Amino acid sequence: MIALEKLYDRIIQRTNINLRELKFDVSPQIEGLIPLRQLTKFYAFYGISPNHPIDFQFRHSNLSGSYFLGKCKVTNSLLYKSDIRGDELKKEGDSFRFGNFIIPINGDESMDIQNSLLVKTLVHNFSHDPETPDIFYIRDTVSLHFANIHGSPSRGCFLEPFSTVDLTTMKDCVIGAYSYVQAGEISRLNIKPGTVWVRVPDNFNFMYQFPSEQLKEYIQFNKGENPKGLFMDFVNARKGDFQRVFETVNKEQTVVVPDSASLDRYAVTKSENHINENVLVSQRAFLQNVWLGKGANAQENSIIINSRLERYNVTAHGAKIIEADLGEKVFVGFNSFLRGQPNEKSNSRLTVGKGSIIMPHTIIDIDEQLKIPDDTLVWGLIRNKKELEQNSVSITEFEKVDSGYSKGDMVFEGNGANFVAAFRDRINHILEANGAFFDGKKNRGHAQKNQNMSFNTIQPYPEGDLEGLYPTIIIQP
Repeated sequence: MIALEKLYDRIIQRTNINLRELKFDVSPQIEGLIPLRQLTKFYAFYGISPNHPIDFQFRHSNLSGSYFLGKCKVTNSLLYKSDIRGDELKKEGDSFRFGNFIIPINGDESMDIQNSLLVKTLVHNFSHDPETPDIFYIRDTVSLHFANIHGSPSRGCFLEPFSTVDLTTMKDCVIGAYSYVQAGEISRLNIKPGTVWVRVPDNFNFMYQFPSEQLKEYIQFNKGENPKGLFMDFVNARKGDFQRVFETVNKEQTVVVPDSASLDRYAVTKSENHINENVLVSQRAFLQNVWLGKGANAQENSIIINSRLERYNVTAHGAKIIEADLGEKVFVGFNSFLRGQPNEKSNSRLTVGKGSIIMPHTIIDIDEQLKIPDDTLVWGLIRNKKELEQNSVSITEFEKVDSGYSKGDMVFEGNGANFVAAFRDRINHILEANGAFFDGKKNRGHAQKNQNMSFNTIQPYPEGDLEGLYPTIIIQP
């Protein structure tokens, strides 16, 4: 345990050095948040399949309850129940486009985590840093509960609970609770909780700020305290279901899964669920009485309850959908929360029309029936029809914007058509990568490649000065 304590202190100091210009001290933020004794209780596990490169290197680290897939190095770090998913890393011979540059990839890309503390954090996708296209690095960074680091290299940063950084390079930044940032390269910024920021320089800039007092009902994070609010209560209410999944060695699957679909061994399924062709259900997803149409997906940490999703729906990492019916090709962004009510409660279900885009970090939480029209762009906090009007716009109308647009607390600058096209391209890429368009021979994706995977566990030293640390382990073909 002595070595574990020294490693914890080292990580805090390395992060604080990077954040000194922001005058931000990580130590009081996380003091007592994760008792080090807790890090000794769980095994780590990694997936092996013929469809994913294998190169795991773990040195002087704790990997408590974390999952690894693809090429990954972890050095001098503490990972607690995090998902490190490298199934879309760039391959040797690929090229990476950045602006007018086309950068050749001379070796297989790998994820490289150093001097970092990641708590229940999802790490996924490939580096979008043009200076290191073959290394997806996370260094001197502390990231807390249910944050997402998606294609976003990070150095010297602190991510509060339920935050997301997406396709962004970060240096010396603080990202507030439930903030979403997709903004190219950012440096020395302290992002307020509840900020939703999507920017492509010289093209468009989308900004929304959640009302702080209303956001606290859903998530708030105070120094030295565990995160609290409706989001944490909702997730914690299902912890027992996941514990049973992870404690069972041979899990009997009660859901019929087509040959072209994939239901992860570490997903939770309850009640009656229907899975169609080309569906992907990822690890730590939760399904209860759900109908998933062809090519739909439920990504890591997503929770779907009593809902029907038509074909080609995307439920992004951490999104939650309860008592809702979604039309064809609806996109529900990172950590969004969509909650209707059962029909017996005054027929208060939520309906989302086909082709709609629910922006990342959107909250729709209703007590009355609400129908979102087809092809609608939705953002912010919505609890009734009036707030839907304030926080949505027809995609057709938005595509006509050529300079600026504002509505409620949302401000947009730039070209609306380019903004919509970027999202449409992103959605199609996700569907393609997940195997939604597989025809039996071509267009294989994660739904097909993840079917034949074995899982292996590794454990730390059980006692002594090294208690909680994992021995140096190198796993290669």
